[in-house]
Amino acid sequence: MFLKMYKDHKERIDTAVILLAVVILIGIFNNFLLIWATMGVIYLVAFREANALFGVEKNSNIYLAGVLWAAAAFYPKADDLFLIAALVVAAMYVYDPKKEVKSLLGFIYPTAGMLFMLTLYVDHGIYTIFWMIMIVAGTDIGAYVVGKSIGKTKFSPTSPNKTLEGVLGGITIGMIFGLVVGVYEVSAWSAIIISAATAAISVFGDLFESFLKRKADVKDSGNFLPGHGGALDRIDGYLFGAVMMVVLLRGLA
Repeated sequence: MFLKMYKDHKERIDTAVILLAVVILIGIFNNFLLIWATMGVIYLVAFREANALFGVEKNSNIYLAGVLWAAAAFYPKADDLFLIAALVVAAMYVYDPKKEVKSLLGFIYPTAGMLFMLTLYVDHGIYTIFWMIMIVAGTDIGAYVVGKSIGKTKFSPTSPNKTLEGVLGGITIGMIFGLVVGVYEVSAWSAIIISAATAAISVFGDLFESFLKRKADVKDSGNFLPGHGGALDRIDGYLFGAVMMVVLLRGLA
């Protein structure tokens, strides 16, 4: 059975194994410049994919994104850089009303999530990144398993394949995974609250990207990862989850 499953999904499984190995190696080295550079590649690829989904064909904001990420290597609060950059971009659009608003949206997403993800690492360390991965991955796995097993009630027209049972099951499993990992960082109650909130918002991170793909009438955000689609297809839940974790950790840790 497993051999047949591998043959049917060989490309997807091979890519997943390689990705897992890369993530583990990066985590073992735990070097800021390595993690910053890796996140930067993912960010710029995801940035191009997001703008394509928004329908932006020529976007000079990619250069601003590159400068912003370079600045994040030196500035201690990457999430604050997002606020500054957002003000600059807003000023640009006020100055030149001919610019398309969707370009502004393409800048905000995924810039905010990636800068908050970098902040999560800088402020709280590699273990907290592992914590977030466990929450979001647990939510994805739980939603799939529970949804396939007992899912009947449609969750949202944005993603017809999602069921309410699957979403609730995913959030529950993501919270449990998060509690097991997070209890070594914060109190049990804080771990439950942070994990549950991050699991729940990651569902809507996935739903948001599904909404963009539906509007653009495409199956995947790109072809960056063989068998998996684009970078956004793999990090959509993390983009929302990182923001939630940074904010809640500041208040509850």
